[in-house]
Amino acid sequence: MKCLIIAAGKGSRLWQKGHPKPLVPILGLPLLERVIRSALEAGLDDFYVVTGYEGEKVSRFLNDLTGKCPIKKLTHITNEAWNEENGLSVLKARQYLENKFVLLMADHLFDADILIRLKQQPLGDDEVTLAVDLDESNRFVNLEDATKVEITNGKIVNIGKKIERFNALDMGIFLSTPAIFDGITESISKHNDSTLSGGMRCLAARGKVNAFVNENAFWIDVDDPRTLDRAEKYLLNHLKDKPTDGPVARYINRPLSSRITRYLVKTAITPNQISLVSFIFSLLAACMFIINGYVTLAAGGVLAQLASILDGCDGEVSRLKFKATPFGGWFDAVLDRYADALLLFGLTWHAYAGNDREAALFAGFFAIIGSFMLSYTADKYDAMALGRLKTGRWPRLGRDVRVFFIFLGTLLNQPFFTLLVIAVLMNAETVRRVLVFQRHG
Repeated sequence: MKCLIIAAGKGSRLWQKGHPKPLVPILGLPLLERVIRSALEAGLDDFYVVTGYEGEKVSRFLNDLTGKCPIKKLTHITNEAWNEENGLSVLKARQYLENKFVLLMADHLFDADILIRLKQQPLGDDEVTLAVDLDESNRFVNLEDATKVEITNGKIVNIGKKIERFNALDMGIFLSTPAIFDGITESISKHNDSTLSGGMRCLAARGKVNAFVNENAFWIDVDDPRTLDRAEKYLLNHLKDKPTDGPVARYINRPLSSRITRYLVKTAITPNQISLVSFIFSLLAACMFIINGYVTLAAGGVLAQLASILDGCDGEVSRLKFKATPFGGWFDAVLDRYADALLLFGLTWHAYAGNDREAALFAGFFAIIGSFMLSYTADKYDAMALGRLKTGRWPRLGRDVRVFFIFLGTLLNQPFFTLLVIAVLMNAETVRRVLVFQRHG
């Protein structure tokens, strides 16, 4: 299915953040790129982009993006009258779109799930379906500036920014047939109204505009610095919703790593480089554990916890910049296992140098075995717990908890006791997972 994106505007209200508007960055990626990548996630790969203000600059960006994304085809369309109503930009694509297509705005961010579901909606040959939000108090929407919609029996009967009666908001996401071009043409000839909303009103008068109701998925019209800031805050806060996070990751590490990520996404640093830096921190921590003395022991614990916090940034950057790859996840997991072994070995060395020689060796051995077995069982157990069991009653004991125990234990100058606690907890949790899997697997 083809996808038409309107990216012709100037965006004067966002001028201080950059220009032209489609290229205004939000957490390291331009608005237009975020829209295209969301469309790609929804299975679209044939794009028609209407440019206008600083069109050559936008076109150069798109050509460069084509080499970085799985875009099958990208067609440039120019609207010289970009400073007039948005319906004219839509009309510029008429010759390219003869069948059903998706219409998006370059400044409307959305969850890909909205588009996936919208594509599945039935559509008549002369109809248009518009995604709408029934939540008029949506915190991401500026109600005064939003386009309002009146719906009756699943059909849109009126649309516009100034209408008095409304029960939904226009999300700027359309599943359309070429009938949309006829609607805009009729609006121009009959009402001298070249807006997209004007075209929708003409089609709505004939009962040809369907309403697709959004089910609480995120979307936002980024029109000014305030809405841009709201979008950034949502995207960052959304990082904290990872279902496999343990209690330490959720309540301590994520709030800190997301703040670091906010700056990292604006650089050229890659997720794999962040993973490597996190591993180096763990390596340095292990080296400090080997050195006798409380100061180096405590400093190593602090470094280990910093590495654990930074370890969350690689995944956050990859999700925010659409750079998640199978290799990246695997590479991070490999480095984590090495980091775990080094930290526990260094702690064992430190405890062995004290008065608990033989006991330290046993505790260290079982701590390493327990941590590896817990990591080994994590994927299948998490899939079952989040799928069939759907339970959050039992806290997830993972790497975040293990490293936090190391951090606390070193600050309290209790390396042997820390190893013992980790050995008991990690192995006990592994046994619990085996029993749960036997019962429910």
